[in-house]
Amino acid sequence: MEKEQGRSGRPRSERARVAVLHAVDDLLVEVGYAGMTMKGIAERAQVSRQTVYRWWSTTAEILLEASAGDAAEELAVEPSDDPVQDLTAFLEALARFLAHSPAGIAYRALVGEAQHDSGVAALLAAEDVLGNSARAVVERALGPGPAVPVDQATALLVGPVFFWILSGRDPERFAPREHAEAFMREVHAGGHGRAGR
Repeated sequence: MEKEQGRSGRPRSERARVAVLHAVDDLLVEVGYAGMTMKGIAERAQVSRQTVYRWWSTTAEILLEASAGDAAEELAVEPSDDPVQDLTAFLEALARFLAHSPAGIAYRALVGEAQHDSGVAALLAAEDVLGNSARAVVERALGPGPAVPVDQATALLVGPVFFWILSGRDPERFAPREHAEAFMREVHAGGHGRAGR
């Protein structure tokens, strides 16, 4: 597909869109989130600023789109018959994504910016990059009629990894299998009293 609709309804070149998304990834590494500008992104992508503004309003919107697309691919887990194994595979992928992936670095930059920019916070709330990827794995692990709400269970799964990586701990020392097993114990315990209180 060579063209698709932009925000204004005009067709947009897929080649130019991809160039902009690559440019924002490169600039994040080179100059950091604070150093990125729409002008700089346009120049790196070799498109006009008008072209960039036609599709996105802010650098955060571009960065989130770049991050979300890669996250969906990098965090995808092939289902197996073992829920703990699926959860472990997801947690391993999540730790790699947050610690090493350019898309994960972009997401971390947005989370940091969201702490003092309500517009970025609203973007992240509307496009739950990590939650969307985790939810499919969590729903399979919980099965039909889960005792714990899926959103709560998703936060329980993702939260510790997120804290571990963002607080500067060594990602190699995180124990995905142990966390997956603890997660399953926790959600099943939640279904037998605590969640219903």
